[in-house]
Amino acid sequence: MEKIFRPSPNSFKNTFCIFQEEKLHAIEGLVIQYQSKSGSTYYYTKKGMYRLSNHWGRLANSKWRLEPLEPETESKIKLGFAEWTSFYPDNALDKLYYIEPNYINNTVNYQHKNNPKYDNRAILRTSFETTKRIKQIRNILGLTSWAKHFDYEDIDVLRKEIVEQLVFTDKTLEQIKREIAI
Repeated sequence: MEKIFRPSPNSFKNTFCIFQEEKLHAIEGLVIQYQSKSGSTYYYTKKGMYRLSNHWGRLANSKWRLEPLEPETESKIKLGFAEWTSFYPDNALDKLYYIEPNYINNTVNYQHKNNPKYDNRAILRTSFETTKRIKQIRNILGLTSWAKHFDYEDIDVLRKEIVEQLVFTDKTLEQIKREIAI
């Protein structure tokens, strides 16, 4: 009989993790290992954890994000899977996060520095600094009112220039805009 992995109650405190959405049949035959007060259910395997929940993002003292299936499922309750090696430490003081824009989907997200895909190019920031920059980037990507002060031919080129500097430098948005406007 396969030994069931049971993490300690504090194993996931102050962690960051990205779960990949899975179809519900992935947990067929698995036994619920833990059920939270909010109704999320957890299934532990040797390789990782399945989490069935209707809420993702900031969870108490952790940041767990769900990358949706393509095409996205309509159900509010989603099943996510993460390998044990995908749980990274989180705290408010250290510079743990970098920003990753997606120009195809016009979106932006943050990643942890322990992510094997991190290439050491994007500036690492604290949670607070990262959240502030992401808000600025979302405004640049989603709005046009900010661009009326610039002389440009293609707003997407201008957007990318500003976003790249927000990701790869410590310059403020105001500094970046001033330098571009000159």
